[in-house]
Amino acid sequence: MLTLERVEAGYGRTAALHGVSLSVGAAEFVCLIGANGAGKTTTLKTISGLVRAAAGRIVFDGREIHRLAPQEILRCGIAHCPEGRRVFPHMTVEENLQMGAYLRTDAAQVAADHERVFAHFPILAERLRQPAGTLSGGEQQMLAIARCLMARPRLILLDEPSLGLAPTVTEAVFGIIAGIQREGTTVLMVEQNAYMALQLAGRAYVMETGRITLEGPARELMGNDHVKRAYLGG
Repeated sequence: MLTLERVEAGYGRTAALHGVSLSVGAAEFVCLIGANGAGKTTTLKTISGLVRAAAGRIVFDGREIHRLAPQEILRCGIAHCPEGRRVFPHMTVEENLQMGAYLRTDAAQVAADHERVFAHFPILAERLRQPAGTLSGGEQQMLAIARCLMARPRLILLDEPSLGLAPTVTEAVFGIIAGIQREGTTVLMVEQNAYMALQLAGRAYVMETGRITLEGPARELMGNDHVKRAYLGG
């Protein structure tokens, strides 16, 4: 479904990605792990068009997307849930969800997707009229993911969904993400909690200093000596 071929990107004159190549198949759950500053967030931003690729190709469902604007990439079926949640704090939960569907014109299906979102996140139905900024951290993360789902993406990019969350809340959020993937939505997730990420994902990539250094089945990488020393505390 998604292929990056020797992608290079950065900020101004500062290069962040150096020939990154990876792939994600339809309905897969793939995670990208690595230390802070390794280039993981930049990879997601480059896929979603927030950072422009300086070289290489990004292909989604047979179509080159690396020259498209972010809204066009969203129209293609890729939604990006950013690090730090980034909900609209002064807007209600309902208004945040409406923002997720702002490119859609299929009103009946949008209404149906509201019900799908509430099935995954029942707490949001209870908080529908509440300003998003008054939600707990875990509830804001749920809202950020739900807002992405309202775009009805085929691929969702998740950047550090456990950031700042208590362990029990993290488990709940990851359980919901796994359920979304089982329903058929493809997931590419960047995550600092390497242990939980590798438990959930089918395949994984390890990124170091802007390069992919390891890849393979997630369970196999959990047994890799370097991964255990660097990311799993082993």
